[in-house]
Amino acid sequence: MTHMHVAGSIHADVTAPAPVWLTRPEDVNALTPKLWSRTVHRDEDGVIQVGGVRLTDLAEQVGTPAYILDEDDFRARAQDWRSAFAGWTVYYAGKSFLCGALARWVDEEGLNLDVCSLGELTVALRAGFAPSRIGMHGNNKSETELRLALQQGVGRIIVDSSDEITRLEALCDELATTANVMIRVTTGVEAHTHEYIATAHEDQKFGFSINGGQALVGMFRCHHSPRLNLLGVHSHIGSQIFDTNGFEVAARRTLKLFSQFREATGIELAELDLGGGFGIAYTKEDDPASADELARGLRDIVEHECRAFGLAVPAVSIEPGRAIVGPAGLALYRVGTVKPVDVGGGVTRRYLSVDGGMSDNIRPALYAAEYSAALASRTSTAEAVVSRVVGVHCEGGDILVRDEFLPADVRIGDLLAVPASGAYSRSMASNYNHTPRPPVVSVRDGKVRTMLRRETLDDLLSLDAGLAENEE
Repeated sequence: MTHMHVAGSIHADVTAPAPVWLTRPEDVNALTPKLWSRTVHRDEDGVIQVGGVRLTDLAEQVGTPAYILDEDDFRARAQDWRSAFAGWTVYYAGKSFLCGALARWVDEEGLNLDVCSLGELTVALRAGFAPSRIGMHGNNKSETELRLALQQGVGRIIVDSSDEITRLEALCDELATTANVMIRVTTGVEAHTHEYIATAHEDQKFGFSINGGQALVGMFRCHHSPRLNLLGVHSHIGSQIFDTNGFEVAARRTLKLFSQFREATGIELAELDLGGGFGIAYTKEDDPASADELARGLRDIVEHECRAFGLAVPAVSIEPGRAIVGPAGLALYRVGTVKPVDVGGGVTRRYLSVDGGMSDNIRPALYAAEYSAALASRTSTAEAVVSRVVGVHCEGGDILVRDEFLPADVRIGDLLAVPASGAYSRSMASNYNHTPRPPVVSVRDGKVRTMLRRETLDDLLSLDAGLAENEE
């Protein structure tokens, strides 16, 4: 899953032109459905369409690079998750991607919303999202963040440390109010995902450890506080998870806390959040479970563990994470340079340099995340060759798609589309090399709508106080 080398994954030994899981396609023009949003297809001219819009036309209209969100796909996935988990509460992860228009989509589809910063909370509130349906995350929430959450009546604050309990109590005293809280716990479950997105092992920054009794102490403290209303317990084992196996252990350890809390207080806690972080298909080898499959598995786990501890089934919530917005988005780039590179051992890799890069998708550099790509502006009869899609930045690790079979005749000016780019691409984007961030547009029924406009150099330079002094 990860590429391990002390100098970075691009310096690992080259033994083959492609990883073993990447197989030569029978048709290099075919689009694997699980990688793309539901309205994506090639038209009669071979151009990829999404939401009734040809990507060639979209590139002319909004330029490249650009992020494109398929509104119908997003809404359908939101409905799938809400329907599969009927009776439970589904929280959309604002950190995966959030803007005003998308917050309204989440609201209209009946989902709740997770935020984890002052900025995300402010976007949600200004978009008119009901505060009572917002959950506030964060391992180091500031007084400013907590004050706004309390003043606006945020539905639940997920408490992450003893210091935060102290901070919350002081603010509640000052504002003469109470806060609905959940205790976030680390269950010691090792999720089968990248180290940086596994969040339930002991040696990391989130939550109260169950081992050693920290979680119970935090629960008791919140329970006995006159300013805090303890709703229940929150557990999150990681991200990009494909099955429910890890949740079985996490649920058992979390519900044991419910049982211990009941023994000490005589009270059964009302709510359990199992987190989520469910995976999506970035490459053909990925095989994520459907919302229905995950719902059946998680319901069975919760009901079984509650029976084992003699507990009533609490109100349960989940956080699907990237699973809603990730597959709904694609990133669109234009090829600017084509370069065959002899990497030794008789191996040649074709480098396709595009007009974006790690500033608009840091995940390959950060996690060694794998992506796919397709020639978007036409079809080709050329043979499929192993290619690497790289960006414009002054970094050897500026890789967008590490390995993909693409037509041998990909040339300057062609458009490449990278699927599954709806989550964590724009939200983690940067201005590295003074690069303005791309726009986000939604497409539906042949219409294009700007969600976030393209940044300009003037936007960036307006922050530079030294340049402002020169203009004076």
